[in-house]
Amino acid sequence: MIYKRSSALFAEAQKYIPGGVNSPVRAFNAVGGEPIYVKEAKGAYLYDEDGNKLIDYIASWGPMILGHAHKPVVDAVVAKAQKGTSFGIPTEMETEIAKLAVSMVPNIDKIRFVNSGTEACMSAVRLARGYTGKDKIIKFAGCYHGHSDSFLIQAGSGAVTFGSPNSPGVTQGTAKDTLLARYNDLSNVKELLEANKGEIAAIILEPVAGNMGCIIPESGFLEGLRELCDVYGVLLIFDEVMTGFRLARGGAQELFNIKADIVCFGKVIGGGLPVGAFAARNEIMNHLAPLGPVYQAGTLSGNPLAMAAGLTMLSELNDHPEVFKSLEEKTAYLHRGLIKVLNDAEVTYTINRLGSMISVHFTDDKVVDFESSAKGNNDTFKKFFHGMLTEGVYLPPSAFESWFLNDALSYDDLDFTINAVAKVAGAL
Repeated sequence: MIYKRSSALFAEAQKYIPGGVNSPVRAFNAVGGEPIYVKEAKGAYLYDEDGNKLIDYIASWGPMILGHAHKPVVDAVVAKAQKGTSFGIPTEMETEIAKLAVSMVPNIDKIRFVNSGTEACMSAVRLARGYTGKDKIIKFAGCYHGHSDSFLIQAGSGAVTFGSPNSPGVTQGTAKDTLLARYNDLSNVKELLEANKGEIAAIILEPVAGNMGCIIPESGFLEGLRELCDVYGVLLIFDEVMTGFRLARGGAQELFNIKADIVCFGKVIGGGLPVGAFAARNEIMNHLAPLGPVYQAGTLSGNPLAMAAGLTMLSELNDHPEVFKSLEEKTAYLHRGLIKVLNDAEVTYTINRLGSMISVHFTDDKVVDFESSAKGNNDTFKKFFHGMLTEGVYLPPSAFESWFLNDALSYDDLDFTINAVAKVAGAL
């Protein structure tokens, strides 16, 4: 494929934008080479600035669950834009989407809309601290909750030590209040709770992780976390920015039948526009200003264009719950095809899949947490990524990201992808 225009655009962007991108994974640092520039997208396909057509497996990192430029969503945004793009004043549509979201998701009474998943998770942690009167949180290595200071923490020197900043600009004072646990390891979590008894406000995690590849909670893990939170008086926060309205109508809470205390949303809830949200039961949400003392605000929160896109997307999913079954069947079909061609090529691999999330790890070890995910052969992934790109398939440009399927993908698209993997696998 030819990428002359994309390369020229990237060179120009680097003069004015740090690294040439507005989010680091887009720079292709993890896979080498230069990023492609997308001109437009429709359904399951991306069209780049050089005229190449690519089958898309990131779906804008999740929100395009029904495909790009989904007509009802586009029509809703266009109609709303003609009436004004921002007011900073309440609108009826904010209540409509709030009412719908609360009806779809179990165990929530109220929801507050913000502008990103990062903002949702940051606000959820502040709310948890304000509600409990405690300062510390537990997060899991490999789970990504956005780039706010509390979450940019790496492991400390031992199992019960607090973490240290893994980004300049994050203070040691912030880091001391963030404890790092191993995903799928309940004994490690209990050790942290015991060592910091009475000091922990919340445990936050992706119920299905998507930023170390797709990592599935092992049997009993989420149930065990719920039980530990109840015993130690700690709030359980589900970061469902990726899984919310994707794995099921009511997200991971519905899928696993686990009640979280606070739930964070993003991606699908905005229908492709910048939207985040966090939600909980009344007794927790009523601590938010203007009802309570925990302050959170945003000029563009509840933006009419974003609300129009989100309301339309959620309505489509609510009215057509068969979408979730369709997506799961397509992802399972792709999974079976990948197994066959990778086995035929004698490639070492492990595949994780749940619902419409899937990832390929080039290791023969079981991948259950960040440490086991990091054992994957990244050199093999780089070859795999660029090989698939050459064949016309766009995968996440990092070995540590889940693939996201959209329902616009046809079985012909899936067969094309499987055949592409067969061609590429022979050279791995």
